[in-house]
Amino acid sequence: MITRDAGRFLALARACAPDFGPATARAAFLVSPEGFARAEESALDNRYMAAADCYRCDGALEEHRALQRALAADLPVFAFPGDPATPDAVFPNNVFAIARPDARAFPQAMPRLVVGRMRHAVRQAEAVRADIRGFFRDLLGTSEVDLSQQPHACELTGSLVIDRARGLGYCGLSERCDEAGARLMHEAFGLRATLLFDLAAGEYHANVVMAVLAGRALLLSPSGFAVPDLAHAVAGLYAPHAVLLDPVQQAAFAANAIALSPGRVWMSEVAAASLRPAQVRALAAAGFELGQVSLGAIEAGGGSLRCCVAEVF
Repeated sequence: MITRDAGRFLALARACAPDFGPATARAAFLVSPEGFARAEESALDNRYMAAADCYRCDGALEEHRALQRALAADLPVFAFPGDPATPDAVFPNNVFAIARPDARAFPQAMPRLVVGRMRHAVRQAEAVRADIRGFFRDLLGTSEVDLSQQPHACELTGSLVIDRARGLGYCGLSERCDEAGARLMHEAFGLRATLLFDLAAGEYHANVVMAVLAGRALLLSPSGFAVPDLAHAVAGLYAPHAVLLDPVQQAAFAANAIALSPGRVWMSEVAAASLRPAQVRALAAAGFELGQVSLGAIEAGGGSLRCCVAEVF
């Protein structure tokens, strides 16, 4: 099912057992911020990007190395080199993602590499990287679903937040993903159900306004939804482990977080500092300790920790 009807989606979602597949990744990969700079084309629809003179490439590289070291406490993390010709390629999760078919329905199915279609030409160049495609195809033996050449924007796990345990998708529509692109992603990931919703004006990606954590908890900013009541309805699906964020916390990238193991959620230091004690306690009640990494230089690029991480399932 792929639908805008929240009632239909939630009725199906409530019946979905957490048996679609692993709730967290088995590895992750990053792309280093070589030549990290403001891409003016990307800035056309990303209000979070800083002015050009705020970018510090050396600082971003140092933060990125520290990020890889930190995340490696939870799972294997490897990095591909960046390219100064693609100055904001530090966010690979928009371009590459791994899909695993429903484990119950297809227990022997192999994972697939999904290659997304970016809206802007400066980021479309990332999708043609032979080294990343070859790593998954030739070394890991994954098949490939290439969406990069069709006309509909579908910026993968930037636009589509996935509950991997239940096989549920939450797709925020904007210039970065239209309904046709959402349908292509729903099919590529083989999801049981995907809810389509409009992001609030000025928002570009769903993963800036919500995060599903290991299939059992939720970070969510209602102000990031065009219809905030819809956000509250989705939060009910994860109660009592839904943590609602205010606009200031959203702007600090508190929703741009990820759980790479069952017991820890990672976000930037700025995001973590924005949380109130009650929210930290709510995450602890859901079984998560808080991991944080300094990403001030990288966040100038309009994304944060979750955007830097491409998961391998």
